[in-house]
Amino acid sequence: MFRIGFGFDTHQLQPDIPLFLGGILIPHTKGSVGHSDADVLIHAIIDALLGAAGLRDIGNQFPDNDPGLKGIDSKILLERTMQLVRENRFEIGNIDSTVVLQNPKISAAIPEMIQTLAKVMQISASQISVKAKTSEKLGFIGREEGISAYAIVLLQKN
Repeated sequence: MFRIGFGFDTHQLQPDIPLFLGGILIPHTKGSVGHSDADVLIHAIIDALLGAAGLRDIGNQFPDNDPGLKGIDSKILLERTMQLVRENRFEIGNIDSTVVLQNPKISAAIPEMIQTLAKVMQISASQISVKAKTSEKLGFIGREEGISAYAIVLLQKN
Protein backbone atom coordinates (compact mmCIF):
# COMPACT_ATOMS: atom_id res chain seq x y z
CA MET A 1 0.00 0.00 0.00
CA PHE A 2 1.35 3.40 -1.00
CA ARG A 3 0.35 6.79 0.42
CA ILE A 4 1.31 10.26 -0.75
CA GLY A 5 1.54 13.28 1.54
CA PHE A 6 1.97 16.95 0.76
CA GLY A 7 3.47 19.51 3.13
CA PHE A 8 3.83 23.27 3.09
CA ASP A 9 5.24 25.77 5.54
CA THR A 10 6.09 29.45 5.54
CA HIS A 11 7.77 31.70 8.07
CA GLN A 12 8.50 35.36 8.41
CA LEU A 13 12.14 36.43 8.16
CA GLN A 14 13.63 38.95 10.57
CA PRO A 15 17.14 40.30 11.18
CA ASP A 16 19.45 38.84 13.80
CA ILE A 17 17.68 35.47 14.07
CA PRO A 18 19.40 32.21 13.03
CA LEU A 19 18.27 30.66 9.73
CA PHE A 20 17.91 26.89 9.97
CA LEU A 21 17.11 24.91 6.82
CA GLY A 22 17.14 21.16 6.50
CA GLY A 23 18.62 20.84 9.95
CA ILE A 24 21.66 23.03 9.35
CA LEU A 25 22.50 26.63 10.14
CA ILE A 26 22.65 28.82 7.04
CA PRO A 27 24.76 31.99 7.38
CA HIS A 28 22.51 34.98 6.67
CA THR A 29 21.51 38.33 8.14
CA LYS A 30 17.91 37.17 8.61
CA GLY A 31 16.32 34.08 10.07
CA SER A 32 12.92 32.44 10.43
CA VAL A 33 10.55 33.49 13.19
CA GLY A 34 8.68 30.68 14.94
CA HIS A 35 7.87 28.83 18.16
CA SER A 36 10.56 26.24 17.43
CA ASP A 37 13.77 26.91 15.50
CA ALA A 38 11.42 27.62 12.53
CA ASP A 39 13.12 25.27 10.06
CA VAL A 40 10.63 25.69 7.22
CA LEU A 41 11.98 22.75 5.21
CA ILE A 42 11.77 20.26 8.05
CA HIS A 43 8.29 21.53 8.94
CA ALA A 44 7.06 20.98 5.37
CA ILE A 45 8.56 17.46 5.39
CA ILE A 46 6.91 16.72 8.75
CA ASP A 47 3.53 17.83 7.42
CA ALA A 48 3.96 15.65 4.32
CA LEU A 49 4.91 12.64 6.44
CA LEU A 50 2.02 13.12 8.85
CA GLY A 51 -0.45 13.66 6.02
CA ALA A 52 0.62 10.54 4.18
CA ALA A 53 0.34 8.49 7.37
CA GLY A 54 -3.09 9.96 8.18
CA LEU A 55 -1.81 11.60 11.37
CA ARG A 56 -3.16 15.13 10.83
CA ASP A 57 -0.53 17.91 10.81
CA ILE A 58 2.42 19.44 12.63
CA GLY A 59 0.24 21.84 14.62
CA ASN A 60 -1.82 18.95 15.94
CA GLN A 61 1.20 16.81 16.86
CA PHE A 62 3.46 19.64 18.08
CA PRO A 63 1.27 22.64 19.05
CA ASP A 64 2.86 26.09 19.09
CA ASN A 65 1.29 26.81 22.48
CA ASP A 66 3.25 24.00 24.14
CA PRO A 67 5.96 25.70 26.23
CA GLY A 68 7.99 22.48 26.15
CA LEU A 69 8.48 22.96 22.40
CA LYS A 70 9.62 26.59 22.61
CA GLY A 71 12.87 26.93 20.65
CA ILE A 72 13.07 23.17 20.01
CA ASP A 73 15.40 21.89 17.31
CA SER A 74 13.17 20.80 14.41
CA LYS A 75 15.35 17.72 13.93
CA ILE A 76 13.89 16.46 17.22
CA LEU A 77 10.37 17.01 15.88
CA LEU A 78 11.36 15.11 12.73
CA GLU A 79 12.70 12.20 14.82
CA ARG A 80 9.43 12.09 16.77
CA THR A 81 7.47 12.21 13.51
CA MET A 82 9.45 9.28 12.15
CA GLN A 83 8.63 7.32 15.31
CA LEU A 84 4.92 7.96 14.69
CA VAL A 85 5.23 7.03 11.01
CA ARG A 86 7.03 3.77 11.84
CA GLU A 87 4.60 2.95 14.68
CA ASN A 88 1.94 3.04 11.97
CA ARG A 89 4.02 0.57 9.92
CA PHE A 90 5.07 2.96 7.16
CA GLU A 91 8.48 3.51 5.59
CA ILE A 92 9.59 6.32 3.31
CA GLY A 93 9.81 5.64 -0.40
CA ASN A 94 11.08 9.10 -1.26
CA ILE A 95 10.80 12.80 -0.43
CA ASP A 96 10.82 15.64 -2.94
CA SER A 97 11.02 19.17 -1.55
CA THR A 98 11.48 22.76 -2.64
CA VAL A 99 12.59 25.77 -0.60
CA VAL A 100 11.52 29.16 -1.94
CA LEU A 101 13.58 32.15 -0.82
CA GLN A 102 15.14 35.15 -2.48
CA ASN A 103 18.35 35.20 -0.45
CA PRO A 104 20.67 33.65 0.53
CA LYS A 105 21.49 31.27 -2.27
CA ILE A 106 21.49 27.80 -0.69
CA SER A 107 22.40 25.41 -3.51
CA ALA A 108 25.89 24.78 -2.07
CA ALA A 109 24.33 23.76 1.28
CA ILE A 110 21.83 21.28 -0.19
CA PRO A 111 24.13 18.21 -0.03
CA GLU A 112 24.70 18.81 3.70
CA MET A 113 20.94 19.29 4.24
CA ILE A 114 20.24 16.00 2.49
CA GLN A 115 22.85 14.15 4.56
CA THR A 116 21.48 15.67 7.78
CA LEU A 117 17.88 14.81 6.91
CA ALA A 118 18.83 11.27 5.89
CA LYS A 119 20.64 10.70 9.19
CA VAL A 120 17.73 12.03 11.27
CA MET A 121 15.14 9.95 9.36
CA GLN A 122 17.45 6.91 9.09
CA ILE A 123 17.00 6.61 5.34
CA SER A 124 19.30 6.81 2.35
CA ALA A 125 20.28 10.22 1.02
CA SER A 126 19.22 8.94 -2.40
CA GLN A 127 15.61 8.98 -1.14
CA ILE A 128 15.67 12.76 -0.58
CA SER A 129 15.54 15.61 -3.06
CA VAL A 130 15.90 19.25 -2.00
CA LYS A 131 15.59 22.03 -4.55
CA ALA A 132 15.87 25.80 -4.16
CA LYS A 133 13.95 28.47 -6.04
CA THR A 134 13.48 32.22 -5.81
CA SER A 135 10.21 34.04 -6.38
CA GLU A 136 11.88 36.31 -8.96
CA LYS A 137 11.67 39.23 -6.50
CA LEU A 138 7.86 38.97 -6.38
CA GLY A 139 5.73 39.00 -3.23
CA PHE A 140 6.76 38.64 0.40
CA ILE A 141 9.48 36.13 -0.54
CA GLY A 142 10.89 38.42 -3.21
CA ARG A 143 10.97 41.30 -0.73
CA GLU A 144 12.87 38.96 1.64
CA GLU A 145 10.12 39.18 4.25
CA GLY A 146 9.57 35.42 4.34
CA ILE A 147 10.50 31.94 3.25
CA SER A 148 8.40 28.95 2.18
CA ALA A 149 8.93 25.25 1.59
CA TYR A 150 6.95 22.49 -0.09
CA ALA A 151 7.40 18.74 0.30
CA ILE A 152 5.82 15.61 -1.08
CA VAL A 153 6.41 12.19 0.41
CA LEU A 154 5.71 8.66 -0.74
CA LEU A 155 5.14 6.21 2.09
CA GLN A 156 4.80 2.47 1.74
CA LYS A 157 3.17 0.17 4.26
CA ASN A 158 5.39 -2.53 5.80
